[in-house]
Amino acid sequence: MNEISRQKQSSQILITIAAFVVVVAGMRAAQSLIVPFLLSIFIAIISSPLLFWLRRKKIPMGISLVLVIAGILGIGLLIGVLVGTSLNDFSQNLPLYQERLQEAVSEVSNLLGKIGLPLSDKMFLKYVDPGAAMGLASTMLASIGNMLSNAFLIFLTVIFILLEAASFPAKLYSAFGSSKMSMKNFDNFTANINRYMVIKTWMSLGTGVLVTIWLAILGVDYPVLWGLLVFMFNYVPNIGSIIAAVPAILLAFIQLGTMTAILVAVGYIAFNVIIGNVIEPRFMGRGLGLSTLIVFLSLIFWGWVLGPLGMVLSIPLTMTLKIALSSREETMWISTLLGSGSLQQPAREETE
Repeated sequence: MNEISRQKQSSQILITIAAFVVVVAGMRAAQSLIVPFLLSIFIAIISSPLLFWLRRKKIPMGISLVLVIAGILGIGLLIGVLVGTSLNDFSQNLPLYQERLQEAVSEVSNLLGKIGLPLSDKMFLKYVDPGAAMGLASTMLASIGNMLSNAFLIFLTVIFILLEAASFPAKLYSAFGSSKMSMKNFDNFTANINRYMVIKTWMSLGTGVLVTIWLAILGVDYPVLWGLLVFMFNYVPNIGSIIAAVPAILLAFIQLGTMTAILVAVGYIAFNVIIGNVIEPRFMGRGLGLSTLIVFLSLIFWGWVLGPLGMVLSIPLTMTLKIALSSREETMWISTLLGSGSLQQPAREETE
């Protein structure tokens, strides 16, 4: 009897692994369709608190929806105007920047040779290629440009999601009205997701604005682009701030010199420490943290599955999974393993 149960358990594990592989392969194949849809859900989640706030103020659903959609459209147009021209200019100048970086690498290798550490340019670039960071930034920003071409589809999907959001709780109550625990788990899940997304978005926006102003003061080219990159990668804790900082520091170095690059690095560090380590934890709560290892693995996995924008969406997607797991007693232990440091319960207690 024990042998039969072991065989069943082994079969279930194999079937689960096979299903996971098939789903991941399908997601990677359908990347061009899934990414705009995930972005639509992301935008809708961020916008929904404003929609529900307007509804609580007794403003009709139609007018509330129009106001929210007008706000989303206005922000989208502003980003398109600010980013479009700078993105084209940066893409055209990228080869020039990479050439200057290679010249700087040659100077560094010559300096190392003078102090008794001979190292050829090719050998140095094999292990340390600063141009790759600029290329990654260009690829990431180009993917934003590609998303702008799908703006109408994303915009339309957001409208339908927001329309559905108003009636979805009533549908759930009709479906699970007899199960109070199911409704309670769903309420905890949606409340924590909304709270995480909104707070993280405001913190990311604040960091991006501060970086943009600081770079503009120092005279670094394309400050809006680097601020946008900071906004996007601020969703990835620890690692994201480093990825977003490297291209701007390198550009400051080849454009304005070593001292300006140091000032840029100091600004990035100061803004991320103040907002990420002081302000954000007070609003977010430690229970919504992720293990650094999980952050790194999520970045690699979702970046491989969904492309460059998958790296940006990696932590929101992983956090959604973590919050979903923490909303049920049976899966709380998995959520704890995904968390960072302490064994205290996630933000579920804070919302109850």
